[in-house]
Order: sequence, then C-alpha cells, then structure tokens
Amino acid sequence: MALATVRRAVDADVDALLRIQSDTWRAAYAELVPAEALAQLTTPAAREAWRAAVGAGGGHHVFVAVEGEWTVGFCAVAHYGGENGAAIAEVSTLLVEPRWGRRGHGGRLLAAAADALRGHGAEMGWAWVPEADAVSRAFYGHAGWEADGAVRGLDTGAGLLREVRLSGPLDLRLREPH
Repeated sequence: MALATVRRAVDADVDALLRIQSDTWRAAYAELVPAEALAQLTTPAAREAWRAAVGAGGGHHVFVAVEGEWTVGFCAVAHYGGENGAAIAEVSTLLVEPRWGRRGHGGRLLAAAADALRGHGAEMGWAWVPEADAVSRAFYGHAGWEADGAVRGLDTGAGLLREVRLSGPLDLRLREPH
C-alpha cells in the first residue's frame, strides 16, 4: 500500500482541488444539483476562489490527502468569531474522490482539520451537508457528530438543495476508517 498523508494545501494543489470537487460532486450529487451548477465548479472564478482559500491564512486552512503521488481528497476549514464573541469552527468542505474512499483519507483530513481548529481554541465544530447525503452523514456520525436541528437551503440555480448542520467534538475518535 502506498504512503497516505495529509498536508496543508499550496498553490500547486488548486487544480487538484477543482478536479476533486467537480468529480466528487458529479458522482455524489448529480441527482441533487443541476448540470449547469456542477459546471460552475471548474470555472476560472472557482479556480480563483480556491487559490484565495489556499492562501487565506489566519483561521482558514485547506488540507489535502495524498496517497503515493496522487492527491485524493481535501478539507477546507475556518475558525472565526461569531455573534457576541462566540467562536465558530466550520468544516466547509471535506471531499475524498469515491475511487479513493474507505482508505482512511476522510478521517485523516477531519483529524487535521480538528487539530487546526483546536489550535484556535475551539472544542466543537460544525459542517453543512446535503440532507440526502447518507454517506457524509454516516462519516461524520462515526466521529460523534450529529444533526443539531439547523437546516438551510443552498440555491443551485434550479431550486434549493436542503442541507443539515452536523455538530460535534473536535476531540475525534473515529470508530472505523473512512
């Protein structure tokens, strides 16, 4: 088995981030998100947004999962102040290409993200996932995260994609590799 690692993303990873997000969303959400919206994932604007995210610094972090010479997944997280001084620790995206799934990459990415967020003083985090995405919900469930009752609609251009917020501890104890 090839060596699997997680590291901070650099500018040279931006094309891999675009590819992974596009390929994974097309595989997982083709029935939930219109093709026109999926096409936006590889535009120059999307590339620039990921380049900015990689270089943001401060409480913003992007990590990549690598197996051998292949970049196979990524995770973007942020820690920032909320209302009344409350801290918010959010996993905005955690994706592993389906063909690289079930090898522990997701767990390693979430652990790196949690470590970075704990470094900012956070003890709890949250992530928004499509309500219909049973795989992601189960993944976070293995880390002790569960739906906290918050829901929102993501405008896909052809309607709203219903998302649920999962909250959980940043002291992770995954029960099985993901």
